[in-house]
Amino acid sequence: MKALITGGAGFIGSHLTERLLQMGHEAVVVDDLSTGSLDNLRAARGQAQFRFVLDTVRNSETMNLLVEQCDVVFHLAAAVGVQLIVDHPVHTIETNIHGTEVVLSMANKYRRKVLLASSSEVYGKSEAAPFREDDDSVLGATIFSRWSYACSKAIDEFLGLAYHEQYDLPVVVARFFNTIGPRQTGRYGMVVPRFVEWALKDEPLHIYGTGRQTRCFADVSDVLDAIVALIDCPEADGRVFNVGNDGEISINDLADKVIALVGSRSTKQYLSYEQAYGKPFDDMLRRVPCLDRLRQTIGYQPRLSLDQTLERIVADRRGRP
Repeated sequence: MKALITGGAGFIGSHLTERLLQMGHEAVVVDDLSTGSLDNLRAARGQAQFRFVLDTVRNSETMNLLVEQCDVVFHLAAAVGVQLIVDHPVHTIETNIHGTEVVLSMANKYRRKVLLASSSEVYGKSEAAPFREDDDSVLGATIFSRWSYACSKAIDEFLGLAYHEQYDLPVVVARFFNTIGPRQTGRYGMVVPRFVEWALKDEPLHIYGTGRQTRCFADVSDVLDAIVALIDCPEADGRVFNVGNDGEISINDLADKVIALVGSRSTKQYLSYEQAYGKPFDDMLRRVPCLDRLRQTIGYQPRLSLDQTLERIVADRRGRP
C-alpha cells in the first residue's frame, strides 16, 4: 500500500508515517511545516519507501499529482491547538475547510479511500458525556473564536460524509479526543507537554480556570492502532468514530500526577481564561468519548494507561537537548 499523509510532519502524522513504514508500506508526506517539523520525520528520512513534499494541501495541482500516485489518503492536515485557533481564526477556517475540499475532490477523482481526521471539539459544550457519535453538537456563540475550529471540523465531516453519500467515495471520519505522546509540542496550547516541560524545570504549572474540568488522554500508539485498522475496514466507510481513551482525569489531578512522576518542586498556579488567552474564552467541563462503535467495528482496546504514556513523554523530553 502507498499512503499519502497530509500533515505528516506533525505529531500524529509523523508517528503514523513511522508506523506505516514499519509495516512495509510506502509513505508520502505532504506538509507546509506551519505547525509540523522535519525533525519529527528523522526516523523516516532516507528510507526508500518514504517521500516528503513541502507544500500545502490547498494547492490543488500538487494534491492532484500526489493523490493519483497513492492508494489511500490519511487527511490529518489542519490548524491545531487552542492557542493557535484563538490567535489565528482566519487561518484555522481556511486551512481546515479549503484543505479538506481539495483532498476530497482529488480523492473522488481517483477513487481513493480517505481517513478524515476530525476532533472531539465538534461536540462543543454538550453535557451528554460520554459522547456518542450521533449526539447533537452544542456550540458556543460566534464571538468566541475557539468555536470556529469546531465548526470547521464539523463542515469537514459534513463534506466527507456527503462525498460518501453522493459519490460513494470511501470516507471514514475519525474524531480524535486528546492524543498525547512523545514529540508533541506545547507551543500551541497542548496541556500535557506544557505540564511536563514546566515540571522538569521546577516551574509553576499554569492551570486555566478551576482545574476541575476533565479530559481523556490517549497514547498516540493506540490512536494509530485505530486509524490503521479503520482505513482497512470496508464496514467503516461512511461512518464517524470516536478515537481515544475513555479514562477520565481532571486537569488538577493531571498536574499532580506529572509533578509526582517527574519528582518536581513545581507548584500549581491558576489563571483565568482571560489572563491566559487575553480575551474571554468558552470552555467545557467534561469531554469523554463513548468507544462502543470503535470496539464493535475493529475490536479496539487502548493498550497503554495514562501513567505509561506520561512516562514515555517524560523520558522522551529528558532525552532531548
